[in-house]
Amino acid sequence: MSAAPVNASLGGHPTYLLDRAALPGSERLAVAREGGAYRALEKALRGMKPAEVTEVVKASGLRGRGGAGFPTGLKWTFMPPPGDPRPRYFLLNADESEPGTFKDRVLLERDPHLVIEGLALASYAIGARTCYVYMRGEFRRPKRIFEAAIAEAREAGFLGKNLLGRGFDLEVVVHRGAGAYIAGEETGAMESIEGKPARPRPKPPFPAGFGLWGCPTTINNVETVANVPAIVERGSEWYRRIGTDKSPGNFLCGVSGRVNRPGVFELPLGTRVRAILEGPAGGVRGTLKAFYPGGSSTGILPAAHADVAMDHEALRAVGAMLGTGGITVLDDTACVVRASAVLARFYEHETCGQCSQCRLGCEWMRRLLDRIEGGAGRREDLDLLLDLGANMSGGKTICAFADGAAIPLVSAVRHFREEFEAHVREGRCPFPEDPGA
Repeated sequence: MSAAPVNASLGGHPTYLLDRAALPGSERLAVAREGGAYRALEKALRGMKPAEVTEVVKASGLRGRGGAGFPTGLKWTFMPPPGDPRPRYFLLNADESEPGTFKDRVLLERDPHLVIEGLALASYAIGARTCYVYMRGEFRRPKRIFEAAIAEAREAGFLGKNLLGRGFDLEVVVHRGAGAYIAGEETGAMESIEGKPARPRPKPPFPAGFGLWGCPTTINNVETVANVPAIVERGSEWYRRIGTDKSPGNFLCGVSGRVNRPGVFELPLGTRVRAILEGPAGGVRGTLKAFYPGGSSTGILPAAHADVAMDHEALRAVGAMLGTGGITVLDDTACVVRASAVLARFYEHETCGQCSQCRLGCEWMRRLLDRIEGGAGRREDLDLLLDLGANMSGGKTICAFADGAAIPLVSAVRHFREEFEAHVREGRCPFPEDPGA
């Protein structure tokens, strides 16, 4: 991402996530402090009780930026009452592995102190004295930068014992994964930290009651906690003036694929896809055919939906999801069947295999798509694919992996059935081997 633009926007709206990211040396504490880093933490520790921090985040309407969009402040309230004798943990999920998603990496590399301040505020709010950062195994450079920032923050008194002399202790431990998409599932990450394979746990019990080592644990995504300092410093009413009523605030939109200027852009929730592609992303290279709105597991939408707003409600209304906010663009030279087959191979490789619907479903999904793309498909394969997707989705498995694998497949068949039928009818893929060449 070093060559990609950062913090480009449509203009006319407040920004707070990437304000420091483009500055030289933005990963260093001195630069971050000049840009306002740790002011919110100082405000909280010197004048707010933990419950007050939770309440202002709850009132802001901040929703998780890791995919599900669950209200963050409400999630924090699920922790047991203060009388519970067990230690509490905060888990920062930095296992960014969703195809088409790369915004958390930008925060970890370019403004790690924003993330550290956010996790410190979250830990203070829930009463955690230890924060585990579960980082994607391939994130070698982000890990190096983030750990250097942790050392700077500890030396300056923003981490460690007795933060800012206010009696609150917080240690941050970075745990690097071994490279598994399934570890991005919150209980899979906990299993991995405990030294076990990253196989998601059945729920209930939920992490807030039985998380890391059987203790109360709250899990948030990197971008989610990066929103918290601005909310604490400027207030929930200020935050709610950005975005939409039900999806307030800004989000980081990572745009990739057939656009002239791929990158990560800070935009208000509710911004329309077309405005993003034609504005900060510099336009589509060729003619827009389709796009994945929020990472691969949120489904694929045809160009006719380019005016949809990037918020939870608008995307749900057209059968997709906001997910992680990563838009992947396909132009009219791209083969949707081939793109679906590539994703099917990914999901088959990454399933943990606990649930038969997921283990066998991902394998059959890959086999059918390879057969159709290879020119040996049959018309009945299309209905078989839809049946397969129905059997994989709907909450039938321990975690949502099977649903996430089925959604892009089912949406591709529904929106581009004629393209699948053309493969069967012609006995070959009608698109060039090098799409967009």
